[in-house]
Amino acid sequence: MTNAPPILSLKNVSKSFVDGSGTRTDVLDNISLDVAEGEFIAILGFSGAGKTTLINCIAGLAEADSGKVLVKGEPCKGPGKDRGLVFQSYSLFPWLSVEANVALAVDAVHQDKSKEERAALVKQKIELVGLDHAMDRKPAQLSGGMRQRVAVARALAMEPEILLMDEPLSALDALTRAKLQDEIERIRKHEKRTIVLVTNDVDEALLLADRVAILTPAPSATIGKIFDVNIERPRQREAMNEDAAYKTLRNTIVGYLDILSSDQKAVASESADLPDITPLDLSGAQEGKKTTLPQAYLDAAQSPITTRYLEFFKLKKIYPTPKGPLTVVEDVNILMDKGEFISLIGHSGCGKSTVLTMAAGLNEISDGGIVLDGREIDVAGPDKAVVFQAPSLMPWLTARQNVALGVERVYPHTSRSERKDIIEYYLDRVGLGDAMDKMAADMSNGMRQRVGIARAFALSPKLLLLDEPFGMLDSLTRWDLQDVLIEVWNRTKVTAIMVTHDVDEAILLADRVVMMTNGPQATIGKILDVDLPRPRDRKALLEHPKFYAYRQEVLQFLAEYEHGNPNKSTQQEAA
Repeated sequence: MTNAPPILSLKNVSKSFVDGSGTRTDVLDNISLDVAEGEFIAILGFSGAGKTTLINCIAGLAEADSGKVLVKGEPCKGPGKDRGLVFQSYSLFPWLSVEANVALAVDAVHQDKSKEERAALVKQKIELVGLDHAMDRKPAQLSGGMRQRVAVARALAMEPEILLMDEPLSALDALTRAKLQDEIERIRKHEKRTIVLVTNDVDEALLLADRVAILTPAPSATIGKIFDVNIERPRQREAMNEDAAYKTLRNTIVGYLDILSSDQKAVASESADLPDITPLDLSGAQEGKKTTLPQAYLDAAQSPITTRYLEFFKLKKIYPTPKGPLTVVEDVNILMDKGEFISLIGHSGCGKSTVLTMAAGLNEISDGGIVLDGREIDVAGPDKAVVFQAPSLMPWLTARQNVALGVERVYPHTSRSERKDIIEYYLDRVGLGDAMDKMAADMSNGMRQRVGIARAFALSPKLLLLDEPFGMLDSLTRWDLQDVLIEVWNRTKVTAIMVTHDVDEAILLADRVVMMTNGPQATIGKILDVDLPRPRDRKALLEHPKFYAYRQEVLQFLAEYEHGNPNKSTQQEAA
């Protein structure tokens, strides 16, 4: 960067909110940051840390309580056409076409231009984001990724000097997110705008930004550290994975975030009013005496079969469509031993969730079969516990009552105190010891998913099925819940299958990563054995010599299938 004055300066910006009861919440505290013209800076932080509040202050949509936001040396006084904003939600008018949605912003901002100039500007920006073929479509006719491209085109059409992006890709699947990251990089190179990106994804920040500013956790968030991203452009995901500078910087940032997260948890646990409960210890010993879960719980997990405990053989699923039968997955063959954990990974639409729902007994098998503990799966039941992407809790019930619904069904013959012990043990294990009687409706998404995990483990299932359980959560909350899942799984060693889009998550949790080809007619393309020590710790794993080699193998497989199935023609393309 040059020594020219910064185009954007934050000088000791602080912001608080007061709710209806008069309670004051300090959100931002003394934020100071200079952004050079043409720079791309990523602001990385925890969920609820105030990233959106910060971006709103820069955009002029919120006013700081103290401090200054300066644009080209002048105080920011409300919104202006020099700052274009892309929100996390698309915010499009559903009754207008792509062209009309973009034109609305252009007509409002560029009233000094002629009608022809405005139309040309609209067309240019829509072409820039690759949507010239869809100018006449309404938002309902577009995918989530296409809608977000319209939002980017609309912001760019304002011709802002600073482009502000508030987690624009967080609601998208991994493949669409990767494509839009490439789109943002192309726009950065072509438009040479100053860009401020708010994100919770470390890899996204490193792929796109010149610098990464870390926001400390709430309350009173401030900028903790700023890291320079000295990685040559253009940056390719696979090539970066083998770049020593990238790995060092990534590990440093992840380590720093882990420290911030640990400090936050320590403060929370010190201030929490925990119930007077002595957690049961599955390992057998606690404070010098032997304690075990109730016999009913232990009996539920017993089986003489240890090898080939779960078997998928020639599994096939066909759905009827107006154009004829569509084969979604076929010839899926997997053998699992008791206590094994595998991850299923692949692009959207490859049939991962279809395989999982068939294993749960929730989806009829078209051909082949699945055998669990010597018995073919043909119906759903509590022996197969499922944790979905959405927590699926009864909002009018407490955490304790939601877990009790399953426990009372599985252990009707046990005493009330035994069932209470099981419920409280697992809620305590997932970090909800102080929130057992909190209503599900009053919980964050992360807390609700903790209840879902506790409920699944409390059933003592023969098979635990996890369908992208952290997919709706920000990256940092996801890390926290991955740690929770690892800790509880280490104690139970339940046989488990997890569907995920996240390469790091797949490797961190699993004994094997099963990679699926693209659908339709998806099948297993490759299986990676993960020879990493257990119990696993994220920081130690990132420093393990095998980790990035495993990561590269999965990334290469996904890259091969990014534009379709390279090995065979697609069946019924239009179906």
